Amino acid sequence: MHNTAKREFYVIIERDEDGYYIGEVPQLKACYSQGETIDELMTNIKEVIELCLQSENNEVMPEFIGIQKVVV
Repeated sequence: MHNTAKREFYVIIERDEDGYYIGEVPQLKACYSQGETIDELMTNIKEVIELCLQSENNEVMPEFIGIQKVVV
């Protein structure tokens, strides 16, 4: 039976020196992608998440809590 339950993931997005958007999913090991636009990045990262879930070895990843900004 195929599991159709939706899972929610957070994507950390940065922009590199060439202007590409880089996305990483902290809940999944080695799950990252890039795109010229945020829309392209999100399309690409969804594909990568699906691939990561297919090869997931039931390793428990730390729970992603959030990002805080610190000014020093």
